[in-house]
Amino acid sequence: MKIEPFKTKVWLSSPTMHGEEMKYIAEAYETNWMSTVGMNIDAIEQSVCQKLGCKYAVALSAGTASLHMAVKLAGVKDGEKVFCSDMTFAATVNPIVYEGGIPVFVDSEYDTWNMDPSALEKAFELYPQVKTVVIAHLYGTPGKIEQIRNICREHGAVLIEDAAESLGASYKGIQTGTFGAYNAISFNGNKIITGSSGGMFLTDSKEAAEKVRKWSTQAREDAPWYQHEETGYNYRMSNVIAGVVRGQLPYLEEHIRQKKAIYERYKEGFKDLPVEMNPYDAVNSEPNFWLSCLLIKPGAMCRQVRGEQEALYISESGKSCPTEILEKLADYNAEGRPIWKPMHMQPIYRMNGFVNREGNGRAKTNAYSESGAIGRDGRPLDVGMDIFQRGLCLPSDNKMTEKEQRRVIEIVKGCFS
Repeated sequence: MKIEPFKTKVWLSSPTMHGEEMKYIAEAYETNWMSTVGMNIDAIEQSVCQKLGCKYAVALSAGTASLHMAVKLAGVKDGEKVFCSDMTFAATVNPIVYEGGIPVFVDSEYDTWNMDPSALEKAFELYPQVKTVVIAHLYGTPGKIEQIRNICREHGAVLIEDAAESLGASYKGIQTGTFGAYNAISFNGNKIITGSSGGMFLTDSKEAAEKVRKWSTQAREDAPWYQHEETGYNYRMSNVIAGVVRGQLPYLEEHIRQKKAIYERYKEGFKDLPVEMNPYDAVNSEPNFWLSCLLIKPGAMCRQVRGEQEALYISESGKSCPTEILEKLADYNAEGRPIWKPMHMQPIYRMNGFVNREGNGRAKTNAYSESGAIGRDGRPLDVGMDIFQRGLCLPSDNKMTEKEQRRVIEIVKGCFS
């Protein structure tokens, strides 16, 4: 069957607008509340608290700004080590460095692709002095957050939850973004709810929320003039951006249903291929299915080599690799994306600590596969690197039609012919 390129690009995940956003943008314009105060900001802070079940929310300029405030509240000092998810976007990690902290990366686990609780236990054995842990929920799938929270409590560590990708996802009926002492969500342009930009700091601590409100408005003191006694930041969300978010929030559940349908269609469409979809704990968690991802089984991988900015592969009958699939999708005018390259593989963080489920970190063993050292259980020790080498993100835009998705599925199938 000949497949024609898409006339209109099929996106990975683009904003899905509904029209109500314009009403609130216009309200900001007409009332002249165009800065970092206004009804839209107040409304979305209240709405998010109601939806997620947290006590306080502070609307900020980005999810990254929210994470920075969380790290600052945790008291991270210059030279202090902080445990962090390894397979994530750099925005999860960089705020640690803003405060002078040193990220130590904790490997992923195959069950959810998120931070491995057993690796976190090993990390505390190696670095018992660590008092802050930052976990990200990858692609909208909750990690084993209850176990991780209990481990943090046992070691007296502050838990920060990066729920930038997982707004609306839940673990045992509790929304992500509410498990940590300090938490962050994102309204970036490709997220399940967007403001074009923006984010939000979440907490149950009134004191923490008040500090973030102060710090994010240049730490102005309550004085009749501009008085400053500590470092501040220009991090508050604008009332215009908040208007977009305000128009989007009522559609969160609808967007999740659409994203889940996309995931299920991919799962059914690929059932005869040597691949797996990004996994989740169906008993305890409900993802928001932000991005549908594919993992090629080891025996079905053709030879692939990735440098710092380029990749090469050798095509083989019945096999494929992420590079080939992504190139084919691009040829047909569809957008895919590699899995997040683990932070311990990034040039900027290569010298930082890395801990896996056996506590070996970067230590070498006698057994190797194409994905690195093999553990005592016969599986790769560097789980994040293995998923990165074999995985990719599929077009997951909730405006993609079923017909378009069937064509995407056929394109992927063709790579294994």
